[in-house]
Amino acid sequence: MLNGGKSPDQQQIINAMTVDVEDYFHVSAFENHIKKNQWEGLECRIERNIDRILDLYRQHNIKATFFTLGWVAERYPALIKTIAQDGHEIACHSYWHRRVSSQTQSEFAEEIIDTKKLLEDLSGQEVIGYRAPSYSIGKESLWAHEVLEKAGYRYSSSIYPISHDHYGIPDAPRFAYRPIADSDFLEIPITTSFLLNKKFPAGGGGYFRFFPYFFSRALLNRVNRTDQQPGIFYFHPWEIDPDQPRQCNISLKTTFRHYLNLNHTEKRLARLCSDFRWGRMDELFLSA
Repeated sequence: MLNGGKSPDQQQIINAMTVDVEDYFHVSAFENHIKKNQWEGLECRIERNIDRILDLYRQHNIKATFFTLGWVAERYPALIKTIAQDGHEIACHSYWHRRVSSQTQSEFAEEIIDTKKLLEDLSGQEVIGYRAPSYSIGKESLWAHEVLEKAGYRYSSSIYPISHDHYGIPDAPRFAYRPIADSDFLEIPITTSFLLNKKFPAGGGGYFRFFPYFFSRALLNRVNRTDQQPGIFYFHPWEIDPDQPRQCNISLKTTFRHYLNLNHTEKRLARLCSDFRWGRMDELFLSA
């Protein structure tokens, strides 16, 4: 049965609510159009969008995990402190939003160590979670898990078990697993769900804007009810901001993916907050 009602079993399952803290000009799809040396001169809208997200979570008594760019944290330290003071988990989303697959192991290690320290100093929390920009831990960069563990991280949420033109490991496990032998380090993939023997992305992002809300809700319901597993949901602050500056000279595909249904996302998020139970990644997966 695919509907929005909560079964007794599903009511007991807490899902992970996560936010990738980056602004519209950080997205990988714009990296060939907006250079890093231009970021400082662009209108940054992260503060107002995070404030709206925090207000939404306060209304629904939700604690979430905020995977945060070091670039954002360094420029908006008060924002990071507010997120932490509200009881949310601060985790790492890299410093520059560079894909793991574009870095050497030493470059990756330096970035995740420096960003971890920055986020810890600002938040007053130990930072133990990491999410790769654009889910860029792929089959050729699985070495990143061991580098993360060595740097003091306890989990990653960097793999999406789907086929996509920019990321994804379709045959990766769908639920949390240990990618390193004899280690408790976890990889916690973004959620997928099956319907009519076909696997669908069910973890948010652009798919949450593309699919009708009832379909996204049904997929997550199915994960809770049939798989008896928590779902991992993510989105970006710019996805609730239809008034963000629009980019010119980008492809039709990128335009469609980035701007689709931005005016509907915040209302859909409010419904999602009401329809399911939500918590932080660390408390759901590492509290034992």
